[in-house]
Amino acid sequence: MAAWSIYISFIGALVLAFLPRSRVACARWIALLTAVAGLAFAFTAAFPAGAGNFHELARHDWVPGIGATYLLGVDGISLTLILLTGLAAICGVLFSWNVRERVPEFFALYSALIGSVYGVFLSFDLLLFFVFYELAIVPKYFLIAIYGSTRREYGAMKLALYSFVGSAMVLVGLLAAYALSGGQTFDLLRLAQHPFPREFQMWAFPLVFVGFAILAGLWPFHTWAPTGHVAAPTAASMLLAGVIMKLGAYGCLRVALTLFPRGLEPWGFQVLAFGSWQDVFGFLGAMGIVSGAMVALVQQDFKFVIGYSSVSHMGFVLLGLVSLSTVGLRGAVLQMFSHGVIAGLLFGVVGRMVYDRAHTRDFALLSGLRLGQSLPFAAIIFCLAGFASMGMPGFSGFVAELQVLTGAWHAFPWLVMLSGLGLVIGVAYTLRAMQKAFFSDASGVDAGNGHAVSLDPEPVTWPERIGALILLLASLAVGLYPRILMDWIERGLATPVFDALRLGGLT
Repeated sequence: MAAWSIYISFIGALVLAFLPRSRVACARWIALLTAVAGLAFAFTAAFPAGAGNFHELARHDWVPGIGATYLLGVDGISLTLILLTGLAAICGVLFSWNVRERVPEFFALYSALIGSVYGVFLSFDLLLFFVFYELAIVPKYFLIAIYGSTRREYGAMKLALYSFVGSAMVLVGLLAAYALSGGQTFDLLRLAQHPFPREFQMWAFPLVFVGFAILAGLWPFHTWAPTGHVAAPTAASMLLAGVIMKLGAYGCLRVALTLFPRGLEPWGFQVLAFGSWQDVFGFLGAMGIVSGAMVALVQQDFKFVIGYSSVSHMGFVLLGLVSLSTVGLRGAVLQMFSHGVIAGLLFGVVGRMVYDRAHTRDFALLSGLRLGQSLPFAAIIFCLAGFASMGMPGFSGFVAELQVLTGAWHAFPWLVMLSGLGLVIGVAYTLRAMQKAFFSDASGVDAGNGHAVSLDPEPVTWPERIGALILLLASLAVGLYPRILMDWIERGLATPVFDALRLGGLT
């Protein structure tokens, strides 16, 4: 039944695409029901005995001439991420309840994007995986280019170009692996057992890893992310940070690390103190943590702060992935979920609750609006989400980042210490954003350099409140009882798909 999360999303997109533009209320409810149904179908994978172990959902001949099959499956890793997708989908619809222009088309693109994301997380045939991965680029481009705000065409094009460059790199690596394995199958389960030569893995691993990691915000290829986040409408920025960046990280784990684990072995020589691709990507992950936090600290645009913080927090995912420890990988997957709900909530508050009412994201102007008094619900939710983002105990971010740093310590302790600096800066930029946006005592005229600013009187709506509480409670639930997800993730890492990685040095 979990496979129906894909089908129901595309069915909903098709219905919405043919709905008359005048049926605004109907479009909203169809989109919401589609998102709820998608999450409900995803939940069916969480209840059978042994949930988290690999379960095949569908297997049919697709392109038999080249050995491609329509192979869908679920394990603890994909289960964690399809549940994240379902939560993000519902909350994105709730935060988009105010969309008034071309509403059916907006939600049609939105539902198509969600269906593509479900497809990526459930595909175990590499060609099918790649098709869904590419399909996700199309609706996200149009959502930003049509419904976005600041430099929307530029942001959409930059995101698409970076995505296609990364996809081209991935495709070269996948086709090379397919040919070298005998050209008989794209089945990930079978290819993961194939003994690819070490020389091949040494160049295929960085090619495929970087190709996916571009979408995950790998430094220094991360510049598309803040631009895309700022340009995107609220729901699209929530999805972009919440699940789209996770597609790249998931590809790094599911494909690059699974097929080419020997690519992380030592080279036998050193270049600039780096002796392996593990060292290189560990360093780039740590640089993403620190540089993203430092840039966020000096931003004057509220949404850019959250955009660069996403780059910083995704650095923990990449650091955990290349730690080659079970604890680090478990923390990386948990961080994907944690960052998805927290970043989605932060973008929802900034984009919908604040920007749509203040019509500005400039701290100099926001500081004169006294948002802590006029929008108390938004202020409280942002503060709680900010504490979660900082890694406060009791929220999911603390558990995830602690495991990443613990798992990475044995591989590169000096990078863990560098990443700790990023955590400290993260506290600084979060507190700065809270103070400037919600608790400044500057007057409207003084803050606006002589220009008066005003706030729309519309109160925070019930759809916004419900969406915010869903995401906040998800982070709190995982933070207080992380075994909700950790048991699934551990079972997923124990499946035969990761046998080669374990033989390659996974501890």
